[in-house]
Amino acid sequence: MGHLDHAAFGWLTPVLSYVMACIGAALGLRCTVRALGATGRSRRNWLLTAASAIGTGIWTMHFVAMLGFSVSGTEMRYNVPLTILSLVVAMVVVGAGVFAVGYGRDRGRALFLGGLTTGLGVASMHYLGMAALRLHGDVRYDPVLVGLSVVIAVVAATAALWAALNIRSPVAVAVASLVMGGAVSSMHYTGMMAVSVRVSPSGEALPGATAMQFIFPLAVGLGSYLFLTSAFVALSPTAREREASASAQRPVESVAR
Repeated sequence: MGHLDHAAFGWLTPVLSYVMACIGAALGLRCTVRALGATGRSRRNWLLTAASAIGTGIWTMHFVAMLGFSVSGTEMRYNVPLTILSLVVAMVVVGAGVFAVGYGRDRGRALFLGGLTTGLGVASMHYLGMAALRLHGDVRYDPVLVGLSVVIAVVAATAALWAALNIRSPVAVAVASLVMGGAVSSMHYTGMMAVSVRVSPSGEALPGATAMQFIFPLAVGLGSYLFLTSAFVALSPTAREREASASAQRPVESVAR
């Protein structure tokens, strides 16, 4: 059995991955709140931004954490198409959950379906990302811990969508994002605790790309996207602010006439 190290760089990768999960959750919640106050094309665009933010945040959290993962006795590589597919799955399935909440007439049913869909999508992204891992040996999973990680993912997703429906104040959204980031991180590390590796030493070259060749540049790019999008959302006026601005301009126009 190979020795598994989940924090090869100390606290750097766990803390940084948690921060990325929180940023993605905060941005996704704010965009969902904006969407619920909008109509038509504007609602759709806010929901698309929310889905991409949450999906990107979760994916980045997973693979930043994986930068600190190592197995003694073997190198590790990542299958590039499967890794990219895991990102697409995260965005698409989270999008399905967010749109279910954004357009659902029955809020309770929409919350249940959205939370279940999004949670299963998060878990699918995690294990699809793990399926992209290449090493000399066999990867095995503890089914009980795998099941627990899926439950955590569903509960976390449902809680996040509930927060999007019921929380409006920026402070409350920030607190909810910290909780959501912790839940996503807990799901990840619970899933990683389910992993065991039986190493088969070999001199054969592994297919795929190393984490620093592929994962690190992509994570930096997606992290930059989250930061820039967060700035855009923070600076863009809310529906109330637009209404207040329009109301303030009406008396001025009336006087001018």
